[in-house]
Amino acid sequence: MTQTPTAHTPAQGQARAEFTVPAQHAMVTLLGSGDALLRVIEKAFPAADIHVRGNEISAAGDAREVALVQRLFDEMMLVLRSGQPMTEDAVERSIAMLRASENGDGPEETPAEVLTQNILSSRGRTIRPKTLNQKRYVDAIDKNTIVFGIGPAGTGKTYLAMAKAVQALQAKQVSRIILTRPAVEAGERLGFLPGTLYEKIDPYLRPLYDALHDMLDPESIPKLMAAGTIEVAPLAYMRGRTLNDAFIILDEAQNTSPEQMKMFLTRLGFESKIVITGDVTQVDLPSGTKSGLRQVQDILEGLDDVHFSRLSSADVVRHKLVGRIVDAYEKYDSENGTENGTHKGARDKRK
Repeated sequence: MTQTPTAHTPAQGQARAEFTVPAQHAMVTLLGSGDALLRVIEKAFPAADIHVRGNEISAAGDAREVALVQRLFDEMMLVLRSGQPMTEDAVERSIAMLRASENGDGPEETPAEVLTQNILSSRGRTIRPKTLNQKRYVDAIDKNTIVFGIGPAGTGKTYLAMAKAVQALQAKQVSRIILTRPAVEAGERLGFLPGTLYEKIDPYLRPLYDALHDMLDPESIPKLMAAGTIEVAPLAYMRGRTLNDAFIILDEAQNTSPEQMKMFLTRLGFESKIVITGDVTQVDLPSGTKSGLRQVQDILEGLDDVHFSRLSSADVVRHKLVGRIVDAYEKYDSENGTENGTHKGARDKRK
């Protein structure tokens, strides 16, 4: 899109821009069915008056807002040219990225670069990052041997890591995928649960199976597991092993003890990659037990080839309300001096 000169000179601090949408792109694709995307844009830029006529779009008002509107439409066009549709969520995230860039809160990744980065295509759908922090997380996995993905529920920590694992397997960068998580909820009662060992631990590994089914042909998964190409096992099964030529994911790492975290990290073998995910605000360990994920940040932060990616409520890709819930809990904990439901004074006594 191009900015065209206008017939009048805007007042100081005001600006006007006009955009022409190429004929091959239907306006409904850009503005959304029933102008749904246009309404999102108008709500986000109240200081800019936006009008549509034919294949012409004009914006007038505050100069900074008009400039952002122009950048937004340019980015939307780049996304549409890639063959990917724009959604209301994608428009809102694009606006947030542009505002952050304007405020100098990050590198120059553009919304189009974030939204068009494909990780994995499977069964008619494409998995890609949806936020700037998610893109940085995915890029960090490419560049580092050990990556920690730390953030609240719904930020795509585990899902994106698993997509990268499947991508690496399909590209023959690794020969197997190992998925593990602590079955801490069962605690010492695991032996009292009915069924075989695998039947006992299955509920704690089920989320990993569910993600695999999104990324691979469900019929192929049992064969890959039988061949050892994909292994899903509790963390205790990692002890004493050296894991070579593998993409290894430790999920729910906030529920590891410091000893378990050290044990897991030292399983790393040649030509392998490790991604560790967790939410330090959701620790289920017994009272008095330190979280290995909390401690490891103090130990390994800054170490070469180890990267910590931190996601926030702004990166939640579930229902919008989830992000607001996360923010509300963080505010409550901050105001009441609590952490993970434990009063700060009680927590300090345990240290």
